[in-house]
Amino acid sequence: MITIWGRHNSNNVKKALWAAYELGLDFESKIVGGPYGGTHTPEYLAMNPMAQIPTLVDDDFVLCESNAIVRYMYAQYSAEYREMKPKDKAVGDRWMDWCSSSFAPVYRDVFWPIVREKEENRNWDSINKAKDKCEELLRIPEQWLETHDWFSGDEFGAGDIPLGCFLYGWFEMDIERKQKTPNLEKWYARLKARPTYQRGVMVPLT
Repeated sequence: MITIWGRHNSNNVKKALWAAYELGLDFESKIVGGPYGGTHTPEYLAMNPMAQIPTLVDDDFVLCESNAIVRYMYAQYSAEYREMKPKDKAVGDRWMDWCSSSFAPVYRDVFWPIVREKEENRNWDSINKAKDKCEELLRIPEQWLETHDWFSGDEFGAGDIPLGCFLYGWFEMDIERKQKTPNLEKWYARLKARPTYQRGVMVPLT
């Protein structure tokens, strides 16, 4: 039995949920984290001493860190993924790690104040700096999509999942985006057409 622990409005939890839906897995979702609490209980800390979300439990196997969870689920439950050459897997891995290490930290400096803070508490100088940096960073995947359909290579795959989660918020937030990103917008439109994306990612921004 697979259990995914975490609140559904977390981008990192969305990665795990979306991957599970893509793979057609049966799983149980347990809501913890943020306003729901539950990540500092003895039970949860025994699974995830970092007290973060998500946590995956697959029978007697326990795993945390969202990108590791996505990679594990694909390796465990997708024969097509297991048959991929290491070089082909590395294409998607690169984009997964780029999203987490380069884009996500800057994106949060836009998302948190816009979505989770009262308007009177927002530091617009800080927000606009972060927004400009996000647009600068997004030139990189925009250029990639000039010659590729997906961040996993020729087909949709695990490498599309992290950026797909974060760009839902990016495109749906009520912000001015100065830079045109037609390739990313076409890719995002293809994601929105996927029932698995609608179910796992497209929840209200909170």
